[in-house]
Amino acid sequence: MEEKEMSKILEKAETLIEALPYIQKFNRKIIVVKYGGSAMSNEELQKNVIKDVTLLKLVGFKPIIVHGGGKEISQWVGKIGKESEFVNGMRVTDAETMEIAEMVLNKVNKSLVSMVQELGVKAVGISGKDGGLLQCDKKYADGQDIGFVGEIQNVDPKVLYDLLEKDFLPIVAPIGLDAQFQTYNINADDAACAIAKAVSAEKLAFLTDIEGLYRDINDRSTFISRLTASQAEELINGGSIGGGMLPKLSNCTEAIREGVNRVHILDGRIPHCLLLEIFTNHGVGTAIIADDEVVI
Repeated sequence: MEEKEMSKILEKAETLIEALPYIQKFNRKIIVVKYGGSAMSNEELQKNVIKDVTLLKLVGFKPIIVHGGGKEISQWVGKIGKESEFVNGMRVTDAETMEIAEMVLNKVNKSLVSMVQELGVKAVGISGKDGGLLQCDKKYADGQDIGFVGEIQNVDPKVLYDLLEKDFLPIVAPIGLDAQFQTYNINADDAACAIAKAVSAEKLAFLTDIEGLYRDINDRSTFISRLTASQAEELINGGSIGGGMLPKLSNCTEAIREGVNRVHILDGRIPHCLLLEIFTNHGVGTAIIADDEVVI
């Protein structure tokens, strides 16, 4: 065997050895993956994400996927001649739009189930309606009525525990019910955070359209690869984080404060970003950790 070829083989072996302590530490632990954005609309990236999550399952993790579908919902809303309307980043959801959203999210859900099962892992697609998983009230945007948009009030994770115990990979669409059994569309980030807290997930990973956190978004040298929940709160209170990242970071720190051990903000456009972040020493995104976490 040529020296160059042998070197490549040894590099692969070193990568596997680097992953070993992480596999040992997180064996049988729950990880919640929020999946959406560009990684969902690109077929190749979509397959890579599903391969990553499937691999996590096969090496001993207990993954739960919570997915979005906003871009596809907007496409279908446009097909019937309606324009998508947003208030503070939240979709205004009338009865007709709610019907479309539920249809699209269920379509996306079953597509992901098929992709996982094609790789040899059993998956079950559910929504927050199933088993009373996501119980919500009507959400308002600064006092403005935005229709059938839900704010999660309670999570009953029994259906998830049952599926995990039976060795299924749960895939959750962010739709919930209120006390009168009215259907509501729920922000997928909110759903992922609420579920992660309810199951005391070891990890919560957001696949987004950005590389991670920057102290100054215009200065790439200010990238933050790791910070504690307290440091994240300082960033929020300091006003250096804005736009759509502000509610996401607030969700992340709240999840850490309520028992999730570590939250990852990853660029879903990077192939296999989930594996690189979890199984390598340096990672590729931003990790938010508990103030007292011991890092390996």
